[in-house]
Amino acid sequence: MKKIKVITLGCSKNSVDTEHLLAALPPEEFTVDFDGPADYLLYNTCGFIGDAKEESIQAVLEGVQAKSRGEAGKLVVFGCLSERYASQMPSLIPEVDAWFGARDMNPLLKYLGAPPSRFISRRQENPRGYAYLKISEGCDRRCSYCAIPFIRGAHKSVPMEDLETEARQLVSEGVSELLLIAQDTTFYGLDLYGRRSLAELLRRLSAIEGVERLRIHYSYPADFPEDVLEQMASNPKVCKYLDIPLQHISDKVLSNMHRNVDGARTRALIKRLRDMVPGVVLRTTLIVGHPGEGEEEFEELLDFVRESRFERLGAFTYSEEEGTWGAGHLTDDVPEEEKRRRLDALMSLQADISLNFNRSRIGTVERVLVDDVVNGILVCRSFAESPEVDGEILVSAKEAGENLIGSYIDVRITDADEYDLKAVQL
Repeated sequence: MKKIKVITLGCSKNSVDTEHLLAALPPEEFTVDFDGPADYLLYNTCGFIGDAKEESIQAVLEGVQAKSRGEAGKLVVFGCLSERYASQMPSLIPEVDAWFGARDMNPLLKYLGAPPSRFISRRQENPRGYAYLKISEGCDRRCSYCAIPFIRGAHKSVPMEDLETEARQLVSEGVSELLLIAQDTTFYGLDLYGRRSLAELLRRLSAIEGVERLRIHYSYPADFPEDVLEQMASNPKVCKYLDIPLQHISDKVLSNMHRNVDGARTRALIKRLRDMVPGVVLRTTLIVGHPGEGEEEFEELLDFVRESRFERLGAFTYSEEEGTWGAGHLTDDVPEEEKRRRLDALMSLQADISLNFNRSRIGTVERVLVDDVVNGILVCRSFAESPEVDGEILVSAKEAGENLIGSYIDVRITDADEYDLKAVQL
């Protein structure tokens, strides 16, 4: 038996890749164990932005030390970092035995001595009531700041039949909430079926017995498909929740970003979302300090956030990434100190908006999914919270056994801050 240990860094898409890899290892030949020495120590890395790259490199260097102590036979690195820097990394960290890119999963299996796979099955190391379902890989967009297209390649949808098979397996293991993720979920199906097919996929997945919630992450605002809004409005299994990174509202900045959408169309989309899906919870992501963002453009962004009152919002300072169009054609002209000031101002504004939204729910009864039990408190989420990025509902329960993880209960919201809520079980 070959003993495998995998460390996953970066986003939830990487976690899905790791689970696919582990499921592809023949159980009669491989054992997956995260304790003690391993024959193969694998790192699934992120190479998206500076902080993530540093974290991945530091982790790999820790792996080098583990190997030197005899805790690993072979040290193997795969994923986005080694895809993006394939020519540089082997000479920088020669102690690594093998490097594989984000698109080299079958070559990695061959190196390990395992047969090739279609990567439909999953092996969850920390089962919960929810799981991510990666519906496509890569991206055909060419946002000026983003390295994803040349790391992950062109957009490639996963066939619906494969996603249904994967979903059924997850449901059989206790999963009831599926979080659909991709670089751009709205593009789903164009390459396979010649049409945007996210709404059809939602219908087919919701027909699977045991699926209770479907949640959409990472949708592109340009040409948003109307039939997806219809599904959100009419299909009780599709959460009235949408993660739609807008990045900015200024026409000047959006043009520099190559977003193929302007401020007027963005505002019109937000209005359509609110009108067609009453009560929808919107999560967005914004970038401050992008080239071309002066004080006027930043103030316009703040006004937009005040008007739109996003229930969930994350923000980042612009980071110039080598190889992107922006790095070659735009000047990173906003000082880091000013970027940080703008970020703090934006997040302070959003904290007040989030607090008001959460407090408006005090006294309401909500159905929540139990994700965990910590010190006798149930850690839960309603349709309005996505795991890892949003707050939680902390429930004082009649009982707080781990057998409740993955189940649904009714609670009454009793208190709230800008991030988390408190509740009692009914």
